[in-house]
Amino acid sequence: MKITIEKRVNKEGDKQALRLVYWYDSRRNADGKLVHDRKREQLDQYLYTNPKTKPEKQHNKETLQLVEAIKAKRITEAASGQHGFTDTTKSNASFYAFFNQVMETKKTLKSQSNYGVWECCLIHVKRYHPDENLIFEQITPDWVAGLRRYFDTQAKTKTGNLISKNTASSYFNKVRAVINDAYAKGIISKNPLRQVKGIKAEQNERTYLTIEEVRALVKTECRYDVLKNAFLFSCLTGLRWSDVNKLDWSEVSQFDGVYRITFNQKKTGNLQYLDITLQAYNLLGVPDKQGRIFQSLRYSAYMNTELLRWTMAAGITKHVTFHAGRHTFAVSLLSNGVDIYTVSKLMGHTEVKTTQVYADIIDSVRKEAMHRIPDIGL
Repeated sequence: MKITIEKRVNKEGDKQALRLVYWYDSRRNADGKLVHDRKREQLDQYLYTNPKTKPEKQHNKETLQLVEAIKAKRITEAASGQHGFTDTTKSNASFYAFFNQVMETKKTLKSQSNYGVWECCLIHVKRYHPDENLIFEQITPDWVAGLRRYFDTQAKTKTGNLISKNTASSYFNKVRAVINDAYAKGIISKNPLRQVKGIKAEQNERTYLTIEEVRALVKTECRYDVLKNAFLFSCLTGLRWSDVNKLDWSEVSQFDGVYRITFNQKKTGNLQYLDITLQAYNLLGVPDKQGRIFQSLRYSAYMNTELLRWTMAAGITKHVTFHAGRHTFAVSLLSNGVDIYTVSKLMGHTEVKTTQVYADIIDSVRKEAMHRIPDIGL
């Protein structure tokens, strides 16, 4: 980040036009060639290429003094943030300190899982760049591109496996959020993300159950009654494991003749009002004034194994996890004609596009159904 004086000889070769060059950054293009980011300011000043007379020499001397003065003025202006430069103090600010500041704001969302993802992201960024003295001036397009490659091809879990594509996408998006915030606050004058693409998340297959399969589960014995009731409750309400597990009697009430649960989603922290059916309410058991509803529900290998054994005993060959209950709820509603906007609200999604994947599942099911029409001999 500097300012230099550039001289350009005219066609006749007797004069040199003067201009200032603002050097912002440099990067490698797709061919590996070094490319400089810069802009120029015309000054409408010139020098004699080969001054011979005393007036010409005096002109060159005075012009150079004037241009040097303009350059000094521009450097002063640059220090205050003009001309696309950042304050030196700001650009020397700690990247990790700023990352921590942004991360701490996520605690206000009452979402421990989201905060945990931020913490894991920071751990991986520090593995990529262990120097705790990392400053914003070092956050160049090359640095960001290198971090992207690290997330996409090198970052590993505690067990030594490469992180999934979706996890890599999530981590990189959090770094992008920090850099964008720094750009918005004027800590950096140029956003290095403009030259680096994001990591595209993969669309995972969503396992769901048909209504016939859910009915089969109702008729099949499960070793843990609490697991059976909690899973069926998820199928009927779309609640995640985390929200079912922490559901409290204080969050259950009657409103306008129906039962309602009012709770903060553990994942997003958003307050949600959800009217539930009588059959869903009956799965909650005997009403109590306070305390967790599914008290003996635990996340454990025993519960996970029993969930698979229970579904297999019901004749279901799919690999069913607890989250399949949430998917079942969404697919069931859409299959029965509920519009996607309403389903999105019932699921607690902040954006309808998140719910769109279930609509895609319905389209796929319909397409398969059409191809099951038997051959009529034409």
